[in-house]
Amino acid sequence: MTTVTLLHPGAMGSAVAAQAVAAGHEVLWVPERRSEATRRRAEEAGATAVGSLGEALRRSDVVLSVCPPQAAEDVAATVADHAYSGVYVDANAINPQRMRRIAEEVRPGGVVLDGAIFGPPPRGDRTARLYLAGDGAAADLVATLFQGTAVHVRKASGDVGSASALKMAFASYQKAARTLAGVAHALADAHGVGDQLTAEAEVMASNILSDPAYLPSVAARAWRWAHEMQDIADTLREAGLPTDMAEAAATVMARWERDKDRYDLAVPDVLAHLRRENR
Repeated sequence: MTTVTLLHPGAMGSAVAAQAVAAGHEVLWVPERRSEATRRRAEEAGATAVGSLGEALRRSDVVLSVCPPQAAEDVAATVADHAYSGVYVDANAINPQRMRRIAEEVRPGGVVLDGAIFGPPPRGDRTARLYLAGDGAAADLVATLFQGTAVHVRKASGDVGSASALKMAFASYQKAARTLAGVAHALADAHGVGDQLTAEAEVMASNILSDPAYLPSVAARAWRWAHEMQDIADTLREAGLPTDMAEAAATVMARWERDKDRYDLAVPDVLAHLRRENR
């Protein structure tokens, strides 16, 4: 049995932790200053509450950081302050530059793996892929946590930063495309042609634009996706590529900031919130 500390039990992190628990491993978490919703997710995942981060780190072979991207460096710094000497997996949607800064922060005491999660929160027949870059032996250890589970561990082809780059490349399309669908439907809705737009989109190869019912879940997550788009812009800039689309997407997502976690919003409300006069 391997002992893991999870920082912190959000929707994705708790689902990943539940897979490790199901595989026979111990997952710890620190409830201090965490919400009741976080506590409920941790309990449902089978994680064990401990009194302090220091205690969790002393007991853990692996630390798994799955948090909002804007908090990733602060979370890593807190772990570094405890001189953690195990395997630190940063599985957040951040750019390669930030990932390398985190690696420098946690070293020399610990071994840092760059991680990137693809897919929905894993449970039942829904699987997720966890890409890892960095020390091979450490990656093998993390892979044993999820043997026979709905988390499929894969190695990214590169050093620390490459898994984050893969996530940035994928998300630059995935999240921008969903945001563009929101803008398109908002424009059509303003002119009373929403049904016709959906009908036209249904004959397209992609199904994103043909599913406006998905947009409330986009708006509910835009508060964290906006920060991710800024990291995507930094990644594009470093590669000498245009950053306009990523920056524009972040601007659009900011109009959904008040819709944080409101998955029950009606589609017309989500569309209306994109229009400036309704901000």
